[in-house]
Amino acid sequence: MPLSQAQAELFRLLGHPVRIRVLELLQNGPRPVRDLLPALDVEPPGLSQHLAALRRSGLVTARREGATVVYALAGKKVTDLLRAARELLTETLSGQNELLSELLQARAQDDTP
Repeated sequence: MPLSQAQAELFRLLGHPVRIRVLELLQNGPRPVRDLLPALDVEPPGLSQHLAALRRSGLVTARREGATVVYALAGKKVTDLLRAARELLTETLSGQNELLSELLQARAQDDTP
């Protein structure tokens, strides 16, 4: 599989808000499903499917503690990826705020008699 295709698959996997939120929650340390559910707007079977996809992709790991399965980020690189996404969004939205300010100023000048 070419690198670009593999990268596209990774971004496609990350293209669901529940999966991103799961990764964000796991940044605070390993958690069982019962601790993830209250923070997500998803039913248990749906969360299980998302966790399985994240596990297959290698972004999260799972270990059994008795009857409980505890999920964790697979490594620091996942945290780095989430941080990079937040920084990119911050820069993008910051640029949009500047543009919005300019547009509002221009509109105010247009409305001045």
